[in-house]
Amino acid sequence: MTGALNELTIAEARDRLRAGAVTSVELTEACLAAIEGAGALNAFVHHTPEQALEQARAADARIVGGEAPSMCGIPLGIKDLFCTEGVPSQAASNILKGFRPEYESTVTRQLFGAGAVMLGKLNMDEFAMGSSNETSCYGNAVNPWRRGNDATALTPGGSSGGSASAVAADLCLAATGTDTGGSIRQPAAFVGITGLKPTYGRVSRWGIIAFASSLDQAGPMAKSVRDCAIMLGAMAGHDPMDSTSADLPVPDFEAALTGDIRGKVIGIPKEYRMEGMPEEVEALWAEGRAMLADAGAKIVDISLPHTKYALPAYYVIAPAEASSNLARYDGVRYGHRATLAQGDGITEMYEKTRAEGFGAEVQRRVMIGTYVLSAGFYDAYYNRARRVRALIKRDFDEAFAAGVDAILTPATPSAAFGLGEMADADPVQMYLNDVFTVTVNLAGLPGIAVPAGRDREGLPLGLQLIGRPWEEADLLNTAYALEGAAGFVSKPGKWW
Repeated sequence: MTGALNELTIAEARDRLRAGAVTSVELTEACLAAIEGAGALNAFVHHTPEQALEQARAADARIVGGEAPSMCGIPLGIKDLFCTEGVPSQAASNILKGFRPEYESTVTRQLFGAGAVMLGKLNMDEFAMGSSNETSCYGNAVNPWRRGNDATALTPGGSSGGSASAVAADLCLAATGTDTGGSIRQPAAFVGITGLKPTYGRVSRWGIIAFASSLDQAGPMAKSVRDCAIMLGAMAGHDPMDSTSADLPVPDFEAALTGDIRGKVIGIPKEYRMEGMPEEVEALWAEGRAMLADAGAKIVDISLPHTKYALPAYYVIAPAEASSNLARYDGVRYGHRATLAQGDGITEMYEKTRAEGFGAEVQRRVMIGTYVLSAGFYDAYYNRARRVRALIKRDFDEAFAAGVDAILTPATPSAAFGLGEMADADPVQMYLNDVFTVTVNLAGLPGIAVPAGRDREGLPLGLQLIGRPWEEADLLNTAYALEGAAGFVSKPGKWW
């Protein structure tokens, strides 16, 4: 059992709340105090202590009444991409400065309906575009881990960097994240927590500020596989307000966690053995295979031949959809509007507003997206990328049809790197952080990152499991077995 209340897992807190050993108000106050002392991490960017305590008091009343779902009374951080009624929701962008939605995203509405408590909004890359949380208008989020005795500030990953940092530092019991090309799984691996990207359509996207609509998917970021299972149960479900939401029943994900994976077939894709991959990542992957085999799974080599085209296809499709989605931010209805000179017209207003409001990475992707959608290049780039996407999905379909239950890969090509270390690099170097994760989004599959080891400098490393569509329960159980075998319980030493 952990010590301070803010260090509890969701499952531990739920059991204590139901036993009357602790109140949600006490849990919430412990988290608020931890947040107050963690300004150096820059994880929370909008604080909602009054709302949190009000929700906590209401949760305590529900628990006393005996009508408490699993998430009731659990203090969470909410990524700034989720619209929260009356609370700033600006996707870490200056163009949405001052925007306070008059409505609640479906995910947060469901979480609050289940009795969860919102501590505040979390830092992220601007419009979820980034792999290091360095494109935020709030400044960098910082990883609570350090390399040995080195004081270099490290990235918590992106785009859900604030979520990752907050959970790893025990500022909240769990957090919401979104994943367009790896933005839940990569940061989870960088900070030693668990992050789940569900099947596309399992969790509603309504009220989540859009980046790339055919790729975006919300999911939980938590301290354990069990916590992800509990939280996903509250987040998932059909939503008539989201046309891509699947009308499927939500299973009891937690009940599926038996840890018994005897007879399960785990595929190892040869294409994920990347040139120049660090020996530590290769070694951890081998250890993961051995752990699953020891648990009774059958390990088989598989081929996903179109994997090498995934990153180029992703970086055509995602910017194309982003350029379309971000066209609405023009200074007319809400958010930032540029100050105009006398004689400026509507065109100048659009140009100045968007130049001032969007950061460099967002501008880059909007321009790439507009280019690949333009009349002369639509077939050469966008349509070709869509065809490649279909082939990538087919690779997975064929592997699953051949009897594979889950696929094991590294989660990231390295441990967390220093903030600013890639500032002068080619942007493609940063994009390579997503090399193991983008295929999952392109194919619409569920994927989970589980902390499984540490590198020679003591930083966390994660493994990724990819599951069959809609079979998150089975995927979570395989992850549960891997988590138990890996036994990762390390925490960052507190320096902040």
